[in-house]
Amino acid sequence: MSDFDRNLATARSGYGADQVAIDAGLRAYMIRVYNYMAAGVALTGLVAWFAFSAAVVDTGAGEETVSVALVSAGVGDTILVHAREAIAVVGR
Repeated sequence: MSDFDRNLATARSGYGADQVAIDAGLRAYMIRVYNYMAAGVALTGLVAWFAFSAAVVDTGAGEETVSVALVSAGVGDTILVHAREAIAVVGR
């Protein structure tokens, strides 16, 4: 807690300006790395959400993948589907 701003403290204690420039370059690199990591976590979350909200249903003419994000359907439920989106649970 007492060493709040380390870059300012090292600049005052006699280190040259090049040392502060190296710290700024490292900071920029680490910010870029953290931004990539945040984008990766966000992409993983989106893929997981889409996988969670998709279901494979039997239409009688074959199987289709539809989104069940709007309804609380379980295995064996009959659902009403419009435009690959389940809009109602018809029977349980």
